[in-house]
Amino acid sequence: MTKSATIRRSIISLAIPTFGQLIAEPAFILIDTAVVGHVSDASLAGLSIGSTIILTTVGLCVFLAYNTTSQVAGLIGAGKKREGIEAGVDGMWLALIIGVVVSLLLFFFGGELCALMGARGQVLVQAELYLQAIVFGLPGMLLVYAANGIFRGLQKVRITLIAAVTGAVVNTVLEILFVVVFRWGIIGSGTATLIAQWFMGIMLTVPALIWARKYGASWKPRVEGIVSSAGDGFPLFIRTLALRASMVMTVVLAANMGERVLASYQAVNSTWNFALNMLDAIGIAGQALVATSIGARKRDEARRMVKEVSRAGFLAGIAIGIGMILLGLVAAPLFSPTPAIQMLITTGMIVQAIFLPLSGWMWALDGILIGAEDYRFLAYSCTLTALVYMLTLWGAARMQWPDDFWRITVLWSLISVVFIGVRALCNGLRVRGDTWIDQAIAKV
Repeated sequence: MTKSATIRRSIISLAIPTFGQLIAEPAFILIDTAVVGHVSDASLAGLSIGSTIILTTVGLCVFLAYNTTSQVAGLIGAGKKREGIEAGVDGMWLALIIGVVVSLLLFFFGGELCALMGARGQVLVQAELYLQAIVFGLPGMLLVYAANGIFRGLQKVRITLIAAVTGAVVNTVLEILFVVVFRWGIIGSGTATLIAQWFMGIMLTVPALIWARKYGASWKPRVEGIVSSAGDGFPLFIRTLALRASMVMTVVLAANMGERVLASYQAVNSTWNFALNMLDAIGIAGQALVATSIGARKRDEARRMVKEVSRAGFLAGIAIGIGMILLGLVAAPLFSPTPAIQMLITTGMIVQAIFLPLSGWMWALDGILIGAEDYRFLAYSCTLTALVYMLTLWGAARMQWPDDFWRITVLWSLISVVFIGVRALCNGLRVRGDTWIDQAIAKV
């Protein structure tokens, strides 16, 4: 077997199970969307606001998984297995601390955030109800992210797929029970997701601690390790903050375009997040492999990863994009019984599907650069992207569009061309040079 074929096989063996963990939160929101969409249009629009806050919060903490993965894989590649696992445990303690603090903040100030995002009237009521019901599931979800950093670094990620599938089943059953049978409405939806989040958190934390014990790593919180993990992850936090701020402003624009556009945006965004996590799984597989190669100072092997992982991301984007177009043509009624909203959902899905190959290529390069711990570059480039994108949104908000069809088309075109396109350009230019890999090897 050639080296390229071996790399492709490694990418697949890591990407498929990794996808299991990545889809957990988007899958929960997707299930919520499908069920709540049949409660009322106001509930679906309120879910768009509330779930955006939750996804933004979880997304801001994605550094818990990314930073831990790079640290664990790099130390293992350098032959320091115990130190690598202890870095992962530090990340889990940090996740728990952040989860508790953020949950309390959202519990007390979530209503004000919903209003700032443009929610009004019954939409605001529904958004607040959802947020209050789901918010204390965040610590469990963040533990999932941190624990997965250990499994990815060890390249033992099958358990993440098992946990994600089991969590999705638990969420679906409880969603139907609470919303359809008990008729708790959007509160039942949030409660079901909260239970599923903690179910997954416990399911992954226990084996992570068992692996830590196996390699002689301590379970005790180490202040210096927690502080170090937070410090290393800060540029990733800035990166994600810039990206999430962009998506929050997208929701604000959708809210200003009207309830129908906002409701349809929620349905399309749920499927888009699901698709992007398929693509991100490839990037994270590349991240783990590159970090291990760099830890072992195998420069040529790390370089080869760039070509193979980016090609895999592009091809996956083509395949998933075709599937998304077909989904948009037949599945819109699953999200709303309203014909006008169904048409907007179909339009949005087709537009975003066309650009998924570009997204796949960009996300793969993102994974490579995170694996090389090129965090500062990613913070700078994503901040630049956010500034350009928000200026574009501001311009779009000042325009007068003929109808909702044009509004949803413009919205998803801007996301795909500007938000994804600028990041793709920055990442592509970065990997063409040697700075990123020279810096990474110098740290080993």
